[in-house]
Amino acid sequence: MQIGFQLLCQSWGYDPSVTDHQVYDEEMRLALRADELGYDLIGIVEHHFEDYSFCPDNFVYLANLAGRTKQAKLLTAAVIVPWNQPLRVAEKAALLDELSGGRLILGLGRGLSRREYNQFGISMDDSRELFDEATPMILKALESGVMEAHEGKHFKQPEAVIRPRPTKSFKGRLVQVAMSSDSVIEAAVHRAKIMQFTYKPLEVHRQEIDTYAAEYRRLHGEAPPVPFFTDLSVVDRDAGRAADNARKHIIGYLHSVMHHYEMMGEHYANTQGYADYGESAAAMREAGLENVAEMYLATQVHGTPQQVLDMVEQRRQIVGDFDMLTCFRFAGMPFDCAMRSLEVFASDCMPELRNLGMAETRAA
Repeated sequence: MQIGFQLLCQSWGYDPSVTDHQVYDEEMRLALRADELGYDLIGIVEHHFEDYSFCPDNFVYLANLAGRTKQAKLLTAAVIVPWNQPLRVAEKAALLDELSGGRLILGLGRGLSRREYNQFGISMDDSRELFDEATPMILKALESGVMEAHEGKHFKQPEAVIRPRPTKSFKGRLVQVAMSSDSVIEAAVHRAKIMQFTYKPLEVHRQEIDTYAAEYRRLHGEAPPVPFFTDLSVVDRDAGRAADNARKHIIGYLHSVMHHYEMMGEHYANTQGYADYGESAAAMREAGLENVAEMYLATQVHGTPQQVLDMVEQRRQIVGDFDMLTCFRFAGMPFDCAMRSLEVFASDCMPELRNLGMAETRAA
């Protein structure tokens, strides 16, 4: 089982006296500690402009980590392809992989925030086309070392050599955020491992993973990798403190998601490529925010070490084997609380999780 630590760089829920500098300083301390504790990988998001999350270039962030860590793989979780020029993505990936000794895991995503799309002056209606046109350009360039000449609807690209030339294939090192029916199909097309955020009923996640796995086998004639699940986690040996902090901060994080993504808004239903999100938004509006918050809290892996292990096994029984990305700092959580979760999870949970015998690929 791969177990990773996910960084958010969020200031939502913090006292106004907490500066962006403090957020970065403390999250970097957590990242360096994660490497010392033996987490398999460290991931960092791409987000812009707001308290929800602000890491405008995760290649730059991971390049810093590459020089300060020893063993953890480095995951872009994810590069939002429609906001980035494909040639520059390929160049940055090749450079970071070179500097890190081949530790990069390239994670790609499409983006969900109308706020960020508007700031970039890009229409969300174009997001699917932008992603689907740019992603093959990036992946082919990283395999061949050359971005081929391309004349498409959104990109006009003369042939360009990638320097430094990629020295290792990214096959097996590609991750794609896939939270909709069309995204799981696209991930299979690109031979990517899927990454999912647990906010739907587990039975729905299972259906999406099964769809992905079937398409992956059909296209490539081999078993697909198991998915990554990303959780907002609080882990504490003190059961009462774990429950209190989980309720406060996990639900607090959900509120930041609702604000940043306008998750209960009606615009998804009228935006090309986001029909699944439109259906989810309608269901959340019907359920009400309070009920949504309770359901969200229940889906996140949290509690005492034994409760965490039990929740992982319960999820496994429904969705099958999976890998984990755990986020321990969000929504105003004090630094010492986040560090405690990081360390207790490493000492009390990771050895047990690695003994579960989780498969690397999904059984037929």
